Amino acid sequence: MWIGLEGDEIVSGHLPRNRKVRNIEKDPRVAISLQANTKSAMGLTEYAVLYGRARIQEGGAAALLQRLAYVYMGPGVKFPPMDNPPAGYVARIQVERIGGVGPWTGRPV
Repeated sequence: MWIGLEGDEIVSGHLPRNRKVRNIEKDPRVAISLQANTKSAMGLTEYAVLYGRARIQEGGAAALLQRLAYVYMGPGVKFPPMDNPPAGYVARIQVERIGGVGPWTGRPV
């Protein structure tokens, strides 16, 4: 899943009303885990887990996915690779706490 930042929210675009969208509509609690390519001072692989609440916004997914495609795939790419993609859904996540191993935790590990 591609994610981006808009203000203080993490956003992701979804063209169909898939299981992820329906699950958020039923229960807004979410967790996103990210793994780094770095090691802590103790040799542990660094990672972050972002916990928060999400809401679904109808529309805007195609434009968001195009913007994220430049980040994840490079300049000049067209994504989604279709004419007239559906409006889709945008998940907007407000992070409430962060865990994991790394400097973002404030704990030496």
